[in-house]
Amino acid sequence: MLPSAAEPEGEAASGGERRAWEPPFDASAPAPPMSYPITDLAALASRAYLSADANFHLPFNRASVPGPASALPARRRVLVCHDMEGGYRDDAAPQGGANPDAYALWHWHLVDVFVYFSHYLVTLPPPCWTNAAHLHGVKVLGTFITEWDKGAEVCKEMLATEASAQMYAERLTELATALGFDGWLINIEVKLDAQFIDNMKEFVNHLTKTMHAAVPGSLVIWYDAITVKGELNWQNKLNKYNKPFFDLCDGLFANYTWKKKDPQDSAAVAGDRKYDVYMGIDVFGRNTFGGGQWTTNVALDLLKKVDVSTAIFAPGWVYETKQPPDFESAQNRWWGLVEKSWGVLRSYPKQLPFYTDFDQVSIEGQQVSSDPWNNISCQSFQPMLKYTGDQAQLQAFINFKDGPYSGGNCMTIKGSLRQNIIFSEQLYNGGLALEDRSIHLFYSVRADGSSALGLSLDLSSNEQSISILVAEDIATFTRKKQHHKYGAYVKADKVEPHAPNNQDWFLYKATVHSSAGYKLTGINIVCTLKIAGKMSAETEDRISGVNADGSSPYHASLGHISIQKIDANTEFRPAGSWVTEGEYISWSNSSNTTKHVSLKLSWKLKTPDQPSFRKYNIYVEESMADPNAKASRNYLCAASVDAFYISGLEVASGVTGLKFIIQACAHDGSWQKLEECPEFFLDVVHSEV
Repeated sequence: MLPSAAEPEGEAASGGERRAWEPPFDASAPAPPMSYPITDLAALASRAYLSADANFHLPFNRASVPGPASALPARRRVLVCHDMEGGYRDDAAPQGGANPDAYALWHWHLVDVFVYFSHYLVTLPPPCWTNAAHLHGVKVLGTFITEWDKGAEVCKEMLATEASAQMYAERLTELATALGFDGWLINIEVKLDAQFIDNMKEFVNHLTKTMHAAVPGSLVIWYDAITVKGELNWQNKLNKYNKPFFDLCDGLFANYTWKKKDPQDSAAVAGDRKYDVYMGIDVFGRNTFGGGQWTTNVALDLLKKVDVSTAIFAPGWVYETKQPPDFESAQNRWWGLVEKSWGVLRSYPKQLPFYTDFDQVSIEGQQVSSDPWNNISCQSFQPMLKYTGDQAQLQAFINFKDGPYSGGNCMTIKGSLRQNIIFSEQLYNGGLALEDRSIHLFYSVRADGSSALGLSLDLSSNEQSISILVAEDIATFTRKKQHHKYGAYVKADKVEPHAPNNQDWFLYKATVHSSAGYKLTGINIVCTLKIAGKMSAETEDRISGVNADGSSPYHASLGHISIQKIDANTEFRPAGSWVTEGEYISWSNSSNTTKHVSLKLSWKLKTPDQPSFRKYNIYVEESMADPNAKASRNYLCAASVDAFYISGLEVASGVTGLKFIIQACAHDGSWQKLEECPEFFLDVVHSEV
């Protein structure tokens, strides 16, 4: 069976604690938005979760990034089943949280399907996971599970008639459609009387058909627990006892205690659907083939040889068990095992504009907040960095510590490099058809005086491939021995930064021309040392320390990459085109000098043809009673939907008004100018306290 990931350490799925959505929870009451499961059949049948009147949290739990509508590729696939500490932890805050060390996943290029799992009846994926996965082309499934005595009672009620089985299947389809995720993992872990089997099959059949009709590219996966006879008997493979369920849906998640021959047996039974068989691997290593943990690759290697898919359960083991030396390093090392065994599964960019700031808060080089935070919804395209361990002289890594150009991270390349060497690392392996057009490439760099950084674009056609190097100082690269690997060079020009204080970041722009028939197949970071003869005396002093092997220190960071059509022009609607609203305004006094306000802020365009924005930044600006007092503007948070709940905002006694500013961010990474953004004004003096 699928246990709670925390159980090996003797901890129950919820740790025995009372969760926030348990009685006397009132979902209709205004409160900081929360993601939560549906825990009983009555709530599922009532559609209460999808009622705006009954569920204040609903608009905040809708995914804002659409999922991939295409079918899964005809190859072996990786399904990741995320189960951590009972579910709904730091990720349960749709607007983000204050824990900068919260768990996250950034190896999306190695994943095809992401399942959000817990032991509640209906596990609804928090939108942050759906947004991040969808951005990278990964499908997201919720979980429907019945287990133990309570689960047996649920099944009796749900499967009492064919009509009831169909009705509950439709409720699940409605939830996935409304919240924007891509389907369900069905996990029935209770013994069923034979009289319920036909209705169970109809439940699976109807759910699959309604999901396919409502959400193109959706999936329903059956977990290997009960047999077609109703016995709770894990088969650990596809066989005649569970194939009737497999035949009615999109795949089987085989239990993880399989033996060496079971994958081959499963492939034989599946026939031309062998890629729809996902052989389970428990990363915690509970009776799983190969032992999981740091030998997860043993099972992966066998499955690769047999050529079937895999379902990796609880990769958060790295985080939960605090694997050394730190989470980021251990996470990269563990996923490095997956990549070494199965290779890269996904490719991007696939369309323009393409933008990444490597985010896993600052905006265009200007810091807007120093508070700790986390929000997986803010992830931008993650690079496909290979794990190299500590052996490499020069390492590229996502930097969580130094000030980023935009977002929460940047990419840093640090170590030592020989003077005549060009270091290159692939960031993305795209499949973008460029046609016969030119593109604009923008990127930002912060580097030591001796370190030069550029980008190279790999272009391929049916006839040939070419790599184009883009850099500010082309001569620095062309004088190196490896320069011949580049078929063309494009000079990048410095661009005036939008922010006056850009924290040593320099913004560059280049125009790259492409001929018909070419695709952008790769984006690489390219590093070398500047030529001593071309450096100032000050820079020469900085690199005077040469290592014993003849190498010199190298340190540079890449802040963002933006690729746009040359004729692209992001159009932000003026403030007058928007309708803003403040609802559920409530005040509380904390002292004689301060009070706190909470409210729901929402916005929409007056016309129905609302463009899609990547996210919104929310600011608040104070108006003061003292005309000589300087008004302050503070960044609150980023919103991924067109609503934001402000909870307990402190307001000093001298403040007469609060102006909330909603700043749209386009998909090319550009932001609307603050003075042109829509606003909502709250009159503090005349507002009810």
